[in-house]
Amino acid sequence: MRSLKSRWVLAAMLSLCVARLPAADIKVSTIHYNIPDVEMVREDGRHVRLPDEMNDGRPVVLNFIFTSCGSICPLMSQVFGQFQHDLGAASNRVHLMSISIDPEEDTPARLREYALKFGATAGWQHYTGTVRASVAAQRAFDVYRGDKMGHSAVTLMRPSPGADWVRLDGFATPSELMERFREMLPPK
Repeated sequence: MRSLKSRWVLAAMLSLCVARLPAADIKVSTIHYNIPDVEMVREDGRHVRLPDEMNDGRPVVLNFIFTSCGSICPLMSQVFGQFQHDLGAASNRVHLMSISIDPEEDTPARLREYALKFGATAGWQHYTGTVRASVAAQRAFDVYRGDKMGHSAVTLMRPSPGADWVRLDGFATPSELMERFREMLPPK
C-alpha cells in the first residue's frame, strides 16, 4: 500500500514540476513516415492494425514508453495526461497513442494500470504486441535505439491521415505540446 501511495505522491510532484517548467529546447522537424502494417494489442486486449488505429480520421499525438521506466516515460506520460486534460471537450477528437517499447513485459493489464496512474481517459490508448511489431513501429518512426534503456524523449503529431508528421525531439512541456499541436492543425 505504501508503494502505491508513494507513486501517487511522485505523480503529483511530477505534475507540479512539469506544469511549471519553462519550455525546453525542442528540435522540431516535419517528416513523412510510412506506418508499418503490424498488429498491436491495446490496453483493452483488442488486437488492432496500427494503420487502422492511426488513420481513424483524428489528429494523432504519439509517444513511445515502457511501464517500468523510471526516467523519461513517467514525465512524457504526465505531459500527455496534462495535454489531454487541457484539450477539454476536444480531447475526444484527438487520438493520443503510447506504444510500448518493452512488449515482453508490458501486457495489456500492465498498460491499463500504467494509464490509470496518469489519468488517461477515452482517446488515449496504450499499445503492446510482439517484439517484432514494436520494433517495426519504433523503426518506422525513427525512435529505435537497440534497447529500451537507450530511448529518448520524442513526441510525434499528425493532423490527419496521409499528412506529414511533426516530430518533437526533446522533452516537451504540456504548454509546448499544446502550442505545437495548434500550429500543426489547419486553420479553421
